[in-house]
Amino acid sequence: MNLSIRTLRFSPASLMRGAIASSLLAIPTAPAFATSSAQPVFEDSPKAVLDEAWQIIDQHYVDGDFNRVDWQAVRQSLLGREYTSRDEAYSALRTTLRQLNDPYTRFLSPREYSELTEQTSGEVSGVGLRLRRDTQTSKVFVTEVAEGSPAQQAGLQPGDQLLLVDSQTTDRITIEGISQRLRGEEGTQVTLTVSRNGTAPRTVILTRTLQEIPTVEHAVKQQGNSRIGYIRLGEFNAHAAEQMERAITNLTQENVEGFVLDLRGNPGGLYQASITISRMWLQRGSIVQLIDREGHSESIRANGTAITQLPLTVLVDGRSASSSEILTGALRDNGRATVVGSTTFGKALVQSLHGLSDGSGLTVTVAHYYTPNGTDLSRKGIVPDIEVELSDRQRQELFNNPVLLGTDADIQYLQAAQVLEQTILSLRQPGTVPGINTPSQLGRVEF
Repeated sequence: MNLSIRTLRFSPASLMRGAIASSLLAIPTAPAFATSSAQPVFEDSPKAVLDEAWQIIDQHYVDGDFNRVDWQAVRQSLLGREYTSRDEAYSALRTTLRQLNDPYTRFLSPREYSELTEQTSGEVSGVGLRLRRDTQTSKVFVTEVAEGSPAQQAGLQPGDQLLLVDSQTTDRITIEGISQRLRGEEGTQVTLTVSRNGTAPRTVILTRTLQEIPTVEHAVKQQGNSRIGYIRLGEFNAHAAEQMERAITNLTQENVEGFVLDLRGNPGGLYQASITISRMWLQRGSIVQLIDREGHSESIRANGTAITQLPLTVLVDGRSASSSEILTGALRDNGRATVVGSTTFGKALVQSLHGLSDGSGLTVTVAHYYTPNGTDLSRKGIVPDIEVELSDRQRQELFNNPVLLGTDADIQYLQAAQVLEQTILSLRQPGTVPGINTPSQLGRVEF
């Protein structure tokens, strides 16, 4: 299969975020390269995967000069060596990719590729629990039970203490470790021991099912005399857009007068999700500009399908990256939202994801993106209209206890809510145009 950069640029699908924030376009995950008759055939040799990866980068990498690396010589070097194992070949490929000086073009082992594609699919086989650890007592509590999940059917509720997972005490396992134990192949079982309000422990056996991962949370908040819709978006996975649509619709039906959209800590995800969600808030105007290695430019625009024109404030921080920055840049440059918080991560590159023939994968930077005003965010990020800086201690306390987000204990949220209230009050005056934020004061606020 010989895919051009134009195919990547106009693909309606997109895929994945990893440990490094990303906006990615997806392409077919079957072997991404077919060897021509003029090229060597390696069949089951580790060199087959190396050659696939080399060909993909040769065809699609955004920098046609490959960071001044002789890419033809790289191929000869990779394929001229002998490898005793796939791991040895993988190591050689990772070393080679580092020559591009691009942390977003990287090789994924079969396990990494599987985990990341599962993560961004927005679905996981599990029991439907979200957990937190009390920082003072180290006890593990249920914070959320997914509707219709095995956990809900077994009667588990928020506030229940999780004592044991498959007879292992939760005291000695990290939250991430516990979550891993709750996941597993669909149809398999996990045994939990829980206690409610200090009562005698009870044991339940849950059968894992395929669960949609909630990435959008929403609630009605009161700010002065204004009803505010608070929406927190955790990542841009495959279900983010539909969850966002439900949140906006539900809050609108509850007669909110404006929205705070919280993108703090959101590292990005699916490129197409950022476009779809931008169009929910933005009725007209440019969303983002993409430029590939040939200099071809594509402008993605709103299409008149906005769900709401109510005023909007966006919350961001230094971990808001990639797709988060596409959305924030679109809303800010079009005058649709006021941005509050701290400067965003600063990633203005788009990757494509390729599956390789042995189940491993490759992410490749294929385009630069620019905000509607033509701003390149690389290494600079978006500086908020109103900067509210947190100390390291404040940040740790807030994000280690997510229930505090969007409350009076969250000073960044309070500032965003106050700015939004000013806009709502101004819109109550005759002749004011909905959907345009006009805060009375912009600047820097430090706590």
